[in-house]
Amino acid sequence: MSSTSYSTASLTPADFAAETLLLLPEEVLLEEGGVRDQAVLVADGRFAEIGDREELLARHPDLTPLEMPGKLLMPGFVDTHHHLTQSLGKSLVFGEPSEIFKRIWVPLEGSLDARLVHLSARLAALEALRGGFTTAVDAGTRAAAELDGIAAAAEESGLRCVLGYICNDLGGSQEDGEVIRRDAERHLARWSGHDLVHPSLAVSIPEVASDAMLHDVAAMCAEHGAIFQTHVNEHLQAVERSLVARRQRPLEHLHAVGALGPQTLVAHATLVTPEELNLLRDTGTAVAFNPVASSWKGNAVAPALQMAAQGIRFGLGSDGTRSDAFRLLDAAETSQRLTFGLASGDSSCGGGWLWLDHATRGGADAAGLSGVTGAIAPGLAADFLLVDLNVPEMTPSWDRPWELVRYANRDQIEAVFTNGRLRLWQGWPVDWDARALLAEVREAAGAAVANAPIQRVHPTSMTHRARVMASRSDAEARGPHE
Repeated sequence: MSSTSYSTASLTPADFAAETLLLLPEEVLLEEGGVRDQAVLVADGRFAEIGDREELLARHPDLTPLEMPGKLLMPGFVDTHHHLTQSLGKSLVFGEPSEIFKRIWVPLEGSLDARLVHLSARLAALEALRGGFTTAVDAGTRAAAELDGIAAAAEESGLRCVLGYICNDLGGSQEDGEVIRRDAERHLARWSGHDLVHPSLAVSIPEVASDAMLHDVAAMCAEHGAIFQTHVNEHLQAVERSLVARRQRPLEHLHAVGALGPQTLVAHATLVTPEELNLLRDTGTAVAFNPVASSWKGNAVAPALQMAAQGIRFGLGSDGTRSDAFRLLDAAETSQRLTFGLASGDSSCGGGWLWLDHATRGGADAAGLSGVTGAIAPGLAADFLLVDLNVPEMTPSWDRPWELVRYANRDQIEAVFTNGRLRLWQGWPVDWDARALLAEVREAAGAAVANAPIQRVHPTSMTHRARVMASRSDAEARGPHE
């Protein structure tokens, strides 16, 4: 063994530049929890070996081990539902009622040219990586620009991306179905086998595609080993429109046309009946559970605990709300406690580990990437985080999974890796200028929003405050008897 080892106090990004790394963290997050005295060998962008520290050191005397006391090596998180081209809008949707896609996101995305698509996706990818997500599933954009800008943003930033191509053939442009099918096949073929970009097909919501299109794109995805994405049962209006138009709820509609199955990932599924839960289970369909989206603008919270009990596949998604994986874990557990746990006397609500599992390995499975990422295991891509454990909030430690769900913060993420390559160090990219990107975004975002026919229902927060204060002043001036 080499006589030289390094503590994290002296490590720099340059120490992780080698193609082969022998990492000695204090803990490794495996399926059974945080395990000590482990070593992790990374080679050719993959986890080559994970095992007893002393055994790996003895097997690889030619490598210089990197000692990392106080650090947890854990899988990168998987965001199973994102909208990478919506980052220029962000807080424009805060406080808005449901179906904001109609009034804000569709108008905004429709106004983006190729440069703005790339800029938005690059910003979203940076936020995702800073928040601990090494993979994001993009649900597809309504922008007219090609998807190359999104793919390029993912590659340049180092984010693993499941890239959705929208196949709507009803409403909007009502593009010819055969053209859509041809372009969908081209999309699947173009990105097949790519290191970071994985192709997917999407329909925004079932009502904007014909039955034949829903069936065909799901079948194409099954044939190509890709995932088919759509939003279902998120808002009451959409459920009721489907009932009026078809006498079927959206999930029932998808099942009737043969679009459910192991290749299908449905986002939200918050307003689901017991029969629809059975459909999800029996067809092997996966769900993107988006607890922050439910809190911010949804009509309900998905019954994730019931899904877990029934063996329904699901991952956690941000829906582009905020790219902070640890806060997403907390939101997932909290949402289930408030909506189901309090009423049933369930103080555990998943026991902590459930949310970690579904944010990593479960999320990878839902995204169609179970053989690619989601765990610290030999043969998988080396997509991982180094998390600082030497913080007051996690000292002393009695239950690491629970602590990660309820205590961990984004600022504890020391380093982010995808395909074995260091992408972020202490929150910032190591090989490109993120602050220059932020300056460019600030310069471009104003015009992008101004040029979009966005319709907000509520005012901004300070305008709202001014109105409330004015109303109170008027009431005081009138006196108590008026």
